[in-house]
Amino acid sequence: MTHILHRQIHAKLPLAVGGSGVELFDAEGRAYIDASGGAAVSCLGHGHVDVIEAIKAQTEKLAYAHTSFFTNEPAERLADRLIAGAPEGISHVYFVSGGSEANEAALKMARQYFVEKGELQRRNIIARRQSYHGNTLGTLATGGNEWRRDPFRPLLIDTHHIDPCYAYRYRKPGESEEDYAARAAGALEEKILELGPETVMAFVAEPVVGATAGAVPPVAGYFGRIREICDRYGVLLLLDEVMCGMGRTGTMHACEQDGVAPDLMTIAKGLGGGYQPIGAVLLSREIFDAFANGSGFFQHGHTYICHPVACAAALAVQEVIERDDLLANVRRMGTYLRERLEARFGNHPHVGDIRGRGLFLGLELVADRSTKEPFDPALRLNARIKKEAMARGLMIYPSGGTIDGSRGDHVLLAPPFILDEASADAIVERLGDAVDAAVA
Repeated sequence: MTHILHRQIHAKLPLAVGGSGVELFDAEGRAYIDASGGAAVSCLGHGHVDVIEAIKAQTEKLAYAHTSFFTNEPAERLADRLIAGAPEGISHVYFVSGGSEANEAALKMARQYFVEKGELQRRNIIARRQSYHGNTLGTLATGGNEWRRDPFRPLLIDTHHIDPCYAYRYRKPGESEEDYAARAAGALEEKILELGPETVMAFVAEPVVGATAGAVPPVAGYFGRIREICDRYGVLLLLDEVMCGMGRTGTMHACEQDGVAPDLMTIAKGLGGGYQPIGAVLLSREIFDAFANGSGFFQHGHTYICHPVACAAALAVQEVIERDDLLANVRRMGTYLRERLEARFGNHPHVGDIRGRGLFLGLELVADRSTKEPFDPALRLNARIKKEAMARGLMIYPSGGTIDGSRGDHVLLAPPFILDEASADAIVERLGDAVDAAVA
C-alpha cells in the first residue's frame, strides 16, 4: 500500500531504482528506453557523472540561502551564461523551481510592467487553444487544454484564445503556407481589436506546441507576423519554451528558428535536465528598466528561487551540452529518428501526421487517414499505446485531446540529446509494435 496520492490512484506503477544513459531501470530488473525524456526533461539522460559531481560539490559548500538576504555564485554564473546566449533584447533572468512557476511569474511580470507604466487597463491575456502553460491557476487559465481547465473553471481568471498554428488540422486545401501563416496570425489581430488594444497585456504561445498537441511546429513566417502584430499594439510577446526550449529542437531556443525575439520567455525541463527542479523567466531590458526605474521591486517570490544546488546542477547541464556539442547531435539524430519514423509510419493506416523539430517529434493517430477522423475518445487509445510501449521497455509520452479539446490522440517523443542510432532504431521498432497492438 502506498501513502502517496499518485496521479492515477488505481495504477500499479513500477518502482524506478536507477538509470544510465538513455535507460531507466525498475526494481524487477527491467530496462526502459526513455524516449520521452520523462516529459521532455532528461536531456542528458540518466546518471551523468559531471552533473552529479556538481550537485555534490555545491551541497557541501552551500545548500540554501534565502534570496531576501543573499545572492549566490551558481545562480549568478548560470544567469550570466543564459543571458550570453539569449535572444536579442533579453537582459535578465528570474529563477524558479519549474515550468508552471515560470509561466505564473512571467504573467505577473507582464501585468506589473504595465502597472509601472501607468497602463492599468492592460489586463487581457490572449493564448491559443490546445496549448499548455502549467497547472497553477493563472497558467491553467492561460492554457487552452479544456480537459485540464474544466473542473477548475470557476477559479480561473478570464482569458482569451485563438486557434493554434496547426497546419495538419487548420490549413485549408490549396492554401499556400504563406497565406495560412497570414490567416493564422491574423486571428491574433482580430482578437486584439475585439477586446480593445489598450486592454491587452500579452500574447502567450509555445513556439513548438508540446504535449497537448504533440510537437506541432509553426509554418514559416507565422511568428514573424505575430511579432509585428504585438509591436503594432504594444502587446508583450511571451514565448513558453518550457518544453520545446534549451536545445530540444536543435537550437538553444526554439524561437531562433523563427527569427523572432520575445519580450518574456520561460524555460525549465531541459534547463536542469531533471537533476534538480528548476525553471526561469528571461525578460527584456525594457521590462527590467520599467521595474528598476519604477517601484524597484518585483512583487512576487517563492522560497526556493535561485536555489544554489538547483542552479549548480543546471549550470553543469548547460556546460556539458556545450562541451560535448550535443546540439549538433540533436540535429543529426533528430533527422535520423524522423527518417526512421517516416519509413515505419509513413504509410501506416492510423498515423496521420509525423511532425516536430530536432529531438522533439510527434505522431498524430487517426481512425481514418483520408478524412483525418480521430479515434473515439472512449477507446483511450493514448493510454493503450503507453501500456503497450511500457510492456516493451519503452517510455513515450502519449496524450489525447487534440481535437476540440476532447478528441484525438498523439505520441510525443523527446529522447535524450545523447541518443545514438542503435537506440533510435530500438525506439521506432518498439513504438511500431506498441501502436499496432493498441489499434488492433
